[in-house]
Amino acid sequence: MKKLLCLFTLSFALSLSYAQEEVNDEAIRYQSQRMVFQQWNQDDFKPGKGFLDTNPYYWLVWGLFDPNYHKTDLRPLSATGPQTQRLTLVASQNSIDGKYKLHSDTVRKTALSQIASQSGLLSDADPLWILYYSQAFQPLLNYSAVSILGPLSPQVSAKLVSEGLYSWYTNELGMLKERLNGARTTDMDRGSRIMAYYRMLKEYQNLSGVWAVRISAAKSTLNMAKTQQQLQQSSVPISNWTPASDVKIANKVLQNAQY
Repeated sequence: MKKLLCLFTLSFALSLSYAQEEVNDEAIRYQSQRMVFQQWNQDDFKPGKGFLDTNPYYWLVWGLFDPNYHKTDLRPLSATGPQTQRLTLVASQNSIDGKYKLHSDTVRKTALSQIASQSGLLSDADPLWILYYSQAFQPLLNYSAVSILGPLSPQVSAKLVSEGLYSWYTNELGMLKERLNGARTTDMDRGSRIMAYYRMLKEYQNLSGVWAVRISAAKSTLNMAKTQQQLQQSSVPISNWTPASDVKIANKVLQNAQY
C-alpha cells in the first residue's frame, strides 16, 4: 500500500512538472515580435512555404484564409503604423499648442503694456512725470492764498484783492488745475498725455507771467500814489541846484555821445 502511495505521488509530481514546462513556439514568438517593433521579416512567418511551395500547412494558414497577411507590415510602431501616426499627431498638436500659447502670451504682454501706458491710474508712475512735470506743476497743484499773496506786501495784496485780480488769477489756476487732473486720470495714449502736459505747462507759464505783470503794475501804481501824496504835502526833498549843474550835465552828455 505504501509503495502504491509513493508511486502515485511520484507520478503526480512528474505530471505537475510537465504541466509547467515552458512552451517555445517560434510562430507565436515571431508573431509577438511582429506586432511591436522588434523585427519585420517575411522569412520568419511560420509555417513557411517549404520546398517548391509544397508545404500544406503554409497553404492552410496563409494561402487559403489570409494570403496577404504576411505581406503587410502591421507593427504599431512601424514607420506607417497607427501608434507612430498617433505619436506624430500628438507631437504636431503639441507644437501647434505651443505656438498658440506663445501667440497668446505675446498678445497678453502687448495688452498689459498698452494698458500700463494708457491707464490713468498709472500716470503718476510715468518717468517723465516723476522727473520733470510733477516738479514743474508743483505750484499749480498746491497753490493757496499764502503761496500767492504771502511774498507780497500788505498794500500790494490788498490792491490786487480789491481790484479783483486775485479772484481772476485763482479762477484761472483752478480751471487749469482741473484740466491737469483730468489729463492725469483719463485713459489715453502716453504721447497724448505728455502733449497735454506740455500745452498746459505753457499756459501756466503764460498765466504766471501775466500775474507777475499785474503785481508789478500794482507796485508801480502804489509808488506813484505815494510820490504824488508826498508832492501834495511838499515833503519831497529837492537837491541843491545851480546853473552850473545844467552845464555840467550837458558837457557829460557830449563827452559820452557816440557819433
